[in-house]
This record gives sequence, C-alpha cells and structure tokens, in this order.
Amino acid sequence: MTNEVRVRFAPSPTGIFHVGGARSALFNWAVAEQTGGTFVLRIEDTDATRNRPEWTDGIIDALTWIGIGKDSPFFEGPHFQSEYEPQHRIAASNLYTEGKAYFCACTRDEVKARTGSEHAGYDGHCRDRGLEGGPGQALRFRTPDEGITVVDDLIRGRVEFPNNAMEDFVVARGDGSPLYVLANAVDDIEQGITLVMRGEEHLPNAARQQLLWPALGATPPQWAHMPVIVNEQRKKLSKRRDKVALESYREEGYLAEAMINYLMLLGWGPGDDREIMPWSEMVPLFKVSDVNPSNAYFDEKKLRAFNGDYIRALPPEEFIAHCDPWLRPDWDRKVFAQVAGLAQTRIAVLSEVTANVDFLFLDEPPADEAAWAKGMKGPAAEILGGYLAALPDEWTADALKTALDEVGTARGLKLGKTQAPVRVAVTGRTVGLPLFESLELLGRERVERRLRAALAKL
Repeated sequence: MTNEVRVRFAPSPTGIFHVGGARSALFNWAVAEQTGGTFVLRIEDTDATRNRPEWTDGIIDALTWIGIGKDSPFFEGPHFQSEYEPQHRIAASNLYTEGKAYFCACTRDEVKARTGSEHAGYDGHCRDRGLEGGPGQALRFRTPDEGITVVDDLIRGRVEFPNNAMEDFVVARGDGSPLYVLANAVDDIEQGITLVMRGEEHLPNAARQQLLWPALGATPPQWAHMPVIVNEQRKKLSKRRDKVALESYREEGYLAEAMINYLMLLGWGPGDDREIMPWSEMVPLFKVSDVNPSNAYFDEKKLRAFNGDYIRALPPEEFIAHCDPWLRPDWDRKVFAQVAGLAQTRIAVLSEVTANVDFLFLDEPPADEAAWAKGMKGPAAEILGGYLAALPDEWTADALKTALDEVGTARGLKLGKTQAPVRVAVTGRTVGLPLFESLELLGRERVERRLRAALAKL
C-alpha cells in the first residue's frame, strides 16, 4: 500500500442529487486534487427496490457539472457496491468463523419483552447460544463489553463511544445479505480508502466501523464528519420541505462556478474576508481540520447573490452563450446581442433573461394583469397620451428620455412616476431593462402601436 490519499464519495441512486451530497463531493474532491490523490466514486446500488439507472446517470451528470469527472487524473470509478457482494458475504462469514460475530434469532418483539422497552438496545441474549445460522437469524458483531471506542475525527476531534452503550449491531441479515455498516467498511477496505469524509449523521456508524476494520484485518482510515446543512429555521435540509435538488438550481440558471464557490463555504472558509473566489484559489487553502463542526446555513438568497456576481463577471460572449437555452429558437440572436449587456447587469439567474427580453421578440407585450394593475394607476392614460404626442423625431434613448421627462414635468410628476405606465404598455412588465434603450431598440412603429393599444384598453 502506498501513501496515496484516497477519498471516496458514495451516493445511492435513489432520487435527486442533494446539495448536501454535492458539498460532500466537493470537499473530498478538493482533498484529492490538493494532495495529488484519488477521488473514488462508488454508487451504493444495493437497494434494488429503489435504484434506477437514470438516477445513476443523474449523479454522474451532476458531478460533471460541478467539475468532478472522468476527464480528471484524480477521478476513479464509478464502482458499484453490488459488484462487491461476494466480498461482503465472505467478510461476514469470516467474522463468524473467527468468533467476532454470532447468529441471533431474536425478534424485535422478543427483545422488547425482555428489556421492557422498544427503545432499548439488543440485550445479548444469543451471544453464547452457539447458533449456526439459518432463516430468520441475523449476524451480530460482538461488541467489546468494556472500554471505549475512540474516533479521532479531523473536524470534531476525539469522540468517545463507551462500548457498554453500543449494542451488538447486525452486520448481515438472515439471508446473508450485508447491512450498510459492513458493506461500507468492506468496500472502503477493498478500494484502499484512507480518508472517509462524510456527513455528521454517519458519526455513530464510524464507531462501529472503527471496530469492524481491525476485525476485518485492516487499519481504520482517518475520519472527518462534516456539519449538517440547515435551512432558515435551522432545521436539517429536507427534500420534502426544502429546495435541495442540485438539478433544480442548474435548470433555473445557476452557474456551476457560483454553486461550487457557495457550497465550499458551507462549513469552511479561506481564513480571510473573501467569499467570491475561483476553485483554483480555494483548493490550495482547503484544510479538513479548518472545517467548522457547527451547522452550516444554506442561504438561498446569498447563493443567488453569488450567482449574480458570477453572471456579471462573464465575458459578453460567454454570457450570450449561457443564455441561449432560455431564448426561444425563433428569437433573433443578433437582436439579443444588442441588449445582452443590459440584461447581464440585471439578472441573478439565467432563467430571468427570458422575462427581461421577451418583449423585443413578441408581436404584443406579455399580458400580465398584476403588472397592469400596478403600473396603470392614477394619471396613466394622460401620461400615455401625452407621450404619444411628444415622441421625438430623433429616435435615441436620450431623446426618448427627455421627451417623457417633459411630459411628467408639465404635470408635476417625476420621471420615475411617468415611466411606470410606459414600461407596462411597451414591455408588459413593471421591471426590466432600461426603459429608453428598450424603446430605441423596439423602434417607433412598435412603440407607438403598443402605447395606443394600452391607451385604448384604459
């Protein structure tokens, strides 16, 4: 065995790709890249009732989006846990033949009846019965009666687990199939994993695996348990309650670079006041021991602000290319290129570009009754009529602005007040691109037609 650092990311293909999983993958990826080690992708696909091939494809696609993939020399896999089932069964058999595990025929109800509590751990009833296995008999690991099991955690420090508080845990079912705790340890040993960095919820498993690794003839890895990611109510992020699917953020128009940057800061920081920084600058600074064990707050508003910063930093041609999926095929890209710079400064996610520019390409402005009600208040009709009469011969943004300013001044209104009905009449929105540049680009004929239509509707 070499001194190579080998980390792993081991998701189950049973649903959406959680942002918490993406954070775990990135932390491990940073270690692999920083040390010149290896990032092992292992798909834990042993739950045949829930696994789907498309979920596996989704995991690989999501990882590729955040920069983790086969094209890197640090990447290995994907391995599939189901391929290691023979080794799992051999390991279980060896634990039994070496006296490190025993068969147990107790049902949950029987344990409850003996202990008087459904919450009590297993009472060791079958420890010395000498059962040889069979249908309905689970294989339990023989946990030491005394002493403590120590998990030296790179994030949490020394964590002690009294052995007398750990029950003889099950490592294999009655049919011989392994449980997570055994399969995970065997896979990590087979794949030479030297650092297991995962979520805090797995810390109790680390105590069991700290016992299992030596029992399987291997030296335990280093452990690091990352903080839980919580929502605004400081509750653990839940796919049933929170927006946690990495795919949904991608589909909404978040840039991979912004997502990577933000996720890396959930529990870790570079040690200065910087937050916006590229991956290449974060990797040399990342230290597992610097990860904060306290809960990490997933602030979607802050992520959105990050994304807006990244969008504004894009070169113009890259911004235009990124926007393409949100523009209809029949929309003139040359026209969009003329207004792209204005949109780039105003959107926080790429999907917002559609509502900012659609009025340029539609025969009529979008019909938005809420926008109409908000924009067409008070002297709206008087403003629209006055502006129609005052439209300048020189069709430039400056001239168009001056004309509307004069309409408002004659009526004792500030420019901001007079812009609202004009914007809604022409663009269908209450907010959007700079109004007068938009009018210039639309052209006199379409602007006049839309102002008359709005006036008629009023």
